[in-house]
Amino acid sequence: MRRNSLRTPPGAHAFRFRLPFSPLSLCFGTVAVLAVTYIGLIAVVMSYAVLTVGFSQSVRNDEATVATLESQYLTTVAQITNTDYTTAGYAKPIAKAFVPTQSGTALR
Repeated sequence: MRRNSLRTPPGAHAFRFRLPFSPLSLCFGTVAVLAVTYIGLIAVVMSYAVLTVGFSQSVRNDEATVATLESQYLTTVAQITNTDYTTAGYAKPIAKAFVPTQSGTALR
């Protein structure tokens, strides 16, 4: 049996794998990276919330502007509809002329 070949020679050291850092420092580093990532994600979510609220306020402002313009439009249409054009100096048309079915200026 060659049992001596498996042993290390008397002057040599046995090969052991050693990490260049301690497991405790690895844990602290991992916790630090996770904490920074967590803070970064909170910042992203908060900025998204600010943008969403800003966009909602912008939509509300635009809706208010459209409602104001629509109100002005309806008021103007009501004034035009209720205007008596004969008292304003307009006369009713005597004859009505419609556009012919085939235009004389159409390209052929």
